[in-house]
Amino acid sequence: MGLDVSAKGAHAGSGRILLVRHADAGERSEWTGPDRDRPLSSRGRAQSELLAAALARNPVERLVSSGYVRCVETFVPLGARLGLLTETASWLEEGADPARALAALLAGGSVAACSHGDVVSGILFELSERGIALGSTPRMQKGSTWVLDVQDGRVKSARYLPPPD
Repeated sequence: MGLDVSAKGAHAGSGRILLVRHADAGERSEWTGPDRDRPLSSRGRAQSELLAAALARNPVERLVSSGYVRCVETFVPLGARLGLLTETASWLEEGADPARALAALLAGGSVAACSHGDVVSGILFELSERGIALGSTPRMQKGSTWVLDVQDGRVKSARYLPPPD
């Protein structure tokens, strides 16, 4: 699929952050339970399998996710392929402070992180404010990934990978 985003020669404060928006979880309005318990849809489960196949080719040291079921489920196939457990973090949950989330990610080495649209868009806004080029209309479809290249503890570039087909 051409999503090899490996970081070669990564050292402290350098590497890659794979910022993933959770896969499809159906419509919020159609779920009757607590929103944090809303699982992936069948489409979302297929997306998570394809995402795992694409991202597993990369050196990821940690998987960190919002504790919401749909985010954790997005990383189940990737964790299985990499032999990693997914850590949950409140700073990636809906309504979390994007600046705090970005700071935590920058301190975390080569990491894949799964979050929600509001947090992903907030992180992208933070990056834009820091002069990182994101394109005229940054995208963040469900199941998509932003590849953030980190050097000396700062994001140097960002590029968008649409959800795998």
